[in-house]
Amino acid sequence: MAEKTRKIPGPDHPITVAKNPDRVVVKLGDQVIADSRDALSLQESNYPAAQYLPREDVDFTLLERTDLTTYCPYKGDASYYSILPAGEDGVNAVWTYEQPYDAVSDIRDHVAFYPDKVSIEIIAD
Repeated sequence: MAEKTRKIPGPDHPITVAKNPDRVVVKLGDQVIADSRDALSLQESNYPAAQYLPREDVDFTLLERTDLTTYCPYKGDASYYSILPAGEDGVNAVWTYEQPYDAVSDIRDHVAFYPDKVSIEIIAD
């Protein structure tokens, strides 16, 4: 099996990871899935910033790991979780890079949520 090519973010595809100074609350309907004052904001190229929340600020009793995995040449292999009880919005709504590339190693032990599947509130402190 051929080894995957690893790309390092550069001028053509910049990635920055910075602490979000605000509180980030993630909900599915009225159910709070995560609430953090330690989220990281990952800005990749010209995409909207993704909020990565520490695992300890996520209610994992509401999540179930799925078999889905994807590969990003800039971040590594992603694993996914569904929110329970799922319904369509909760399926594979959460992703994590358990062994991210060194360039984005700060997102290890964090999860992110698809903003079209959950409500992500950023509350200024």
